Amino acid sequence: MSAHVTTVDTGTRRVSRRVEVPASASAIFDLVANPHRHPELDGSGTVRDRPVKGPQRLSKGAKFGVGMKQYGVPYSITSTVTAFEENRVVEWQHPFGHKWRWELDELRPGVTQVTETFDYSDSKLGKVFEATKQTDKNAAGITETLEALVRRFA
Repeated sequence: MSAHVTTVDTGTRRVSRRVEVPASASAIFDLVANPHRHPELDGSGTVRDRPVKGPQRLSKGAKFGVGMKQYGVPYSITSTVTAFEENRVVEWQHPFGHKWRWELDELRPGVTQVTETFDYSDSKLGKVFEATKQTDKNAAGITETLEALVRRFA
């Protein structure tokens, strides 16, 4: 199955992409809802394998920390889960207000529509993201992540 990632308009200051994945929503959600597995999921190359701190399974209000690396600079970020609906939605917010959201819609048994969104509509860094073209970089990272997700389950 080849990945056909499409751009989705989810509103101002939101970068979203969507793809159909040959897997159940629960199988995909198990990957997304476990922050220790986010390095496996990341297509941007910014999430490091270690350290990952937090629960094995996310829930609303849970906090988790991951090691990141951008522009050659390693750092850690702690996020808070702001939305969680089993096998449907998980969203977390970074300290500066931007969010990453995953929405899953099982279209039929074994096929799930997955939408990933970088939402910087409430971020203190919104203008910085735009000026530095971070939004374009995140769009490319989302596309890579979703394409890898399709390959993983194909």
